[in-house]
Amino acid sequence: MNLQPLFETQEMLDQRIKEQKGLKDADLLDKKVLALQVELGECANEWRGFKFWSKDQEPRTKVVCPICRGEGFRDFVEPFSNEHFTEDCESCEGCGVLKENPLLEEYVDCLHFILGIGLEIKVVNLAVVEPFRAKSGLVQQFNVLFKHVGELKMQLEADWNAGHRKYAHIVSLFVGLGEMLGFSCDQIEQAYYDKNKINHERQANGY
Repeated sequence: MNLQPLFETQEMLDQRIKEQKGLKDADLLDKKVLALQVELGECANEWRGFKFWSKDQEPRTKVVCPICRGEGFRDFVEPFSNEHFTEDCESCEGCGVLKENPLLEEYVDCLHFILGIGLEIKVVNLAVVEPFRAKSGLVQQFNVLFKHVGELKMQLEADWNAGHRKYAHIVSLFVGLGEMLGFSCDQIEQAYYDKNKINHERQANGY
């Protein structure tokens, strides 16, 4: 997966946020690390595969409209007559889905902060990344990611170069996570650019 164009796109967003929020010279590493951990948790929550206590462990790859139950339309009989009508569901505008792919959306929210952390610590030469996947599955993949993200700041303070290597491993784990969740590079990149556009719109609207 080629991350260079994504780093460049993320840098424009991060610079805009810093300028608009008066954070031009601020060190945001701690906050970005915490934000990444929060987003990883939200991604795991949409994956649902760790929820051993629940019968519903299927990934949230779409949210079906509860009004039309995914049909995209509703049938009704005109009061005081026997005439039958069908009309598009107003709630989902006839598509049957309220949200396209919450799991992918949470994954690319993580990607925004992965890239932002790389910019914060001035990572170079990390354009193409090979995925790293845990042998025992997605639960371990999430747990190992949480572990390494939590250790990143301490590693950077102890040894800057070792910290950069840990960051590179985090990115490899994250790319591997995307593969394990079933996302293609094209899907991830398109979803990232779509969300990046939304993030710029939010800044323009005083988010």
